[in-house]
Amino acid sequence: MTQLAERLSRISEPETIKMAKLTRELKAKGIDIVDLSIGEPDFDTPPHIREAAKKAIDEGFTHYTPVAGYADLRQAVVHKLKRDNNLEYAPEQIIVSTGAKQSIANAVLSIVDPGDEVIIPTPYWVTYSELVKLCQGEVKFVPCSIENKYKITPDQLEAAITPKTKLFMFSSPCNPTGAVYSKEELAALAEVFARHPQIFIIADEIYEYINYVGKHESIAQFGDLKERTVLINGLSKGFAMTGWRLGYLAAPTALAKAADKIQSQFTSATCSITQRAAITALTGDLSSAMAMVAAFKKRRAFIYGALSNITGLKVIEPEGAFYMFPDVSAFFGKSFEGATINNADDLCMYLLHKAHLSVVTGAAFQQRNCIRISYANSMEKLEEGMKRMAQGLGQLQ
Repeated sequence: MTQLAERLSRISEPETIKMAKLTRELKAKGIDIVDLSIGEPDFDTPPHIREAAKKAIDEGFTHYTPVAGYADLRQAVVHKLKRDNNLEYAPEQIIVSTGAKQSIANAVLSIVDPGDEVIIPTPYWVTYSELVKLCQGEVKFVPCSIENKYKITPDQLEAAITPKTKLFMFSSPCNPTGAVYSKEELAALAEVFARHPQIFIIADEIYEYINYVGKHESIAQFGDLKERTVLINGLSKGFAMTGWRLGYLAAPTALAKAADKIQSQFTSATCSITQRAAITALTGDLSSAMAMVAAFKKRRAFIYGALSNITGLKVIEPEGAFYMFPDVSAFFGKSFEGATINNADDLCMYLLHKAHLSVVTGAAFQQRNCIRISYANSMEKLEEGMKRMAQGLGQLQ
């Protein structure tokens, strides 16, 4: 048989996508599954953004666009970064892509050579490490504890850096933990980076608006770090536009040009209609986005209370995003109907098949004692999901 490329052996399919597939298969068989596995807002895109897309179709915006996006969209991103983050960028430093995931891929492909080390604090979003592996880089995971709210400390960062370190990747607010780095915490990390000018930083800020503890802070604000930081953002989470597929990066000019060059050979530009709608999203009133955040905050309060009442779970209240990340190790070694729960993978499969509740194993995020639960779902589904979780875990002996 003809052999496929060796690079395929370096990466794996994300556990989040695997669980979503399995959930859909069970639902197709008529099984009633409460799906708390997927990181997708259950809200529809706000009406004023949808209207902008319709207008774009009627006005004939149906042709190829520049690879990096329409000029006025890139200017809209510049406007957003100044308005929300007090960061100054030029339009040529902005590259618009088919989702934030492609923006991250563009940045990693532009930075990492074979053998370069990339520091990733864990738990982390599953795609970071796989992109590094595709580039034949070396991933260096730094485990972060629940006691420190799953955030890397300056001492941990310093200890992980070697002469081969090329890149640091992190998210705030974080998927899967909901951790949010404060200005003081980022400033302390920035002091470490100031001593190591060879290191690039990719800061994934896709959950920026979903922040329950105050103003979002960006690491690009400190000293000259903006000159080696790639900011990643997009429309999926804050504007409930997952299916529209638009993300963007803001970067030093040379890196932005590199990302443009790479994207030109992969996808060219993202959807022209989405780009016109994005201008409205980025420059318009944020009240609809804030209304969604208010709903997420209520759901967070409910699900945190529900999980806190289940004996054996160790849980902290997240400061952002829309995930709970409880430690479930107290259930390891327990069993039901002859089947033993050895790890978080087993527990997720047990909850799926016995409790008909879909969640994601923490092993996907390099935290084997935890599971990720998304509360980007209706209160009705969350109430039913927590009922099923309590009953399912209660049956384990």
